[in-house]
Amino acid sequence: MISSNDFRPGVTIFYNNGIWAIVDAMHVKPGKGSAFVRTKMKNVENGSVLENTFRAGEKVPQAIIEKDDMQYLFKSGDNFTMMNTSTYEQTEMEEGKIGSQAEFLKEGLEGITVMKYDGRVIGVELPNSVELEIKDCAPDERGDTSSGGGKPATLETGAVITVPFHIKIGDTVKVDTRTRKYVTRV
Repeated sequence: MISSNDFRPGVTIFYNNGIWAIVDAMHVKPGKGSAFVRTKMKNVENGSVLENTFRAGEKVPQAIIEKDDMQYLFKSGDNFTMMNTSTYEQTEMEEGKIGSQAEFLKEGLEGITVMKYDGRVIGVELPNSVELEIKDCAPDERGDTSSGGGKPATLETGAVITVPFHIKIGDTVKVDTRTRKYVTRV
């Protein structure tokens, strides 16, 4: 059990039949009445956000989440095979556990964090950025840079992102996995 007075960003709790990570916690002491803690929480499994208020000192069950560093090995059917980099133990997980970030998985990718609660996988965090090769994009158009925009490009993993006009097929680009945006050419 953890007291609501100890809520900080990153603390995980078991609340409303789900596992929630505290994103923001503000302790409020009004002039009249008792103190309370206003929180913003994110569901670790499905990503939904909830704003809630707890009484000061209210006890809530704390969820202890195990985090393992993994490396992506290969995909067989709808399952992705990951390997724990410290124990070399392999784990298979379905695409639903990885979510939309599965489009950025490249064989041999390291730095993947797999979160487990009670022995079951509840979430996967990819590195903040990955380097992928451009497999298909529109040809370069001269003089079209004033509008600022970009053109769609297909990466080697099949994901489609918007890149600047000077990028061409065969270039390697760095992509932010959280925002799905082009960062720089490598």
